[in-house]
Amino acid sequence: MMLIEQTSVPTAVLPVAMFRDHLWLGTGFADDPVQDGILEQVLRASISAIEARTGKILISRDFLWSLTGWREAAYQALPVAPVQSIIGVKTFDRVSAETAVDPAKYALQKDTHRPRLVATGACLPAIPVGGLAEVSFVAGFGSDWIEMPADISQADLLLANHYYEHRHEAEQNGGVMPFGVTSLIAPYRTVRILGGGLR
Repeated sequence: MMLIEQTSVPTAVLPVAMFRDHLWLGTGFADDPVQDGILEQVLRASISAIEARTGKILISRDFLWSLTGWREAAYQALPVAPVQSIIGVKTFDRVSAETAVDPAKYALQKDTHRPRLVATGACLPAIPVGGLAEVSFVAGFGSDWIEMPADISQADLLLANHYYEHRHEAEQNGGVMPFGVTSLIAPYRTVRILGGGLR
């Protein structure tokens, strides 16, 4: 299985000015593009770290997920949450011949932790032997920072602050997050069961 981020977080939605205020930076930085670049960089790093830790996408983007087999015949849990919509499903045979799946044959079952692609009939479309399926979807809490849950937003600012303060260090404590961040994101972490299977 492979998950590819098709679009990135737009610079315009990153709360650089809010983050600058959060850091209590002097007003002299207001028009400093070099400083804003650093702030954007640590905000992006904190978003990525929280998404990796929780399996939740903070700002909406398009994703492409490829897999060689369905976990269950009638449904397949998606690798991240929350998923807003399914863009399309395709199957490919062993020589990469593509078949677009009729959208009437599947639906999105929304869930905060484990959204699913579900069959509208008895089962999801068969994946050819030696082939794969590709699922395109939009995931994220929303397209703007203010649509993010308040505790996740605060955790992101705290982690970005941590990265900013330690930006000259070669290692970030082995990747350990500050306690305040882990406490805020704890309710959003997905507990993996059955050996980590996406059910």
